[in-house]
Amino acid sequence: QVQLVESGGGLVQAGGSLRLSCTASGSTSTIRGIGWYRQAPGKQRELVASISGTTNVADSVKGRFTISRDNAKNTVSLQMNSLKPVDTAVYYCHASTYYSGIWGDYWGQGTQVTVSS
Repeated sequence: QVQLVESGGGLVQAGGSLRLSCTASGSTSTIRGIGWYRQAPGKQRELVASISGTTNVADSVKGRFTISRDNAKNTVSLQMNSLKPVDTAVYYCHASTYYSGIWGDYWGQGTQVTVSS
């Protein structure tokens, strides 16, 4: 079992910046990939960025968002710059785990990011 707790969401004007953080606890040694998804009202949840050996960043945020991971602190952060109103969504931390031949998926509770125009 892995628990994920996000922080850092809020309200910001277009062009501004926010930094999201996610702290993992529990069986963190089983984590094989960790990253961020988002879900805007009326839309499907989509990948924003993830790290699993390699870094994967959605085209819509490439050049504006940066994902980083601190294995010693079991944290993953998302630095979001040049924010746009279309970035408004609930952002979820996600971890994929692997143990004894079984893959698992874990989600944080989500943090709201609102970008005003």
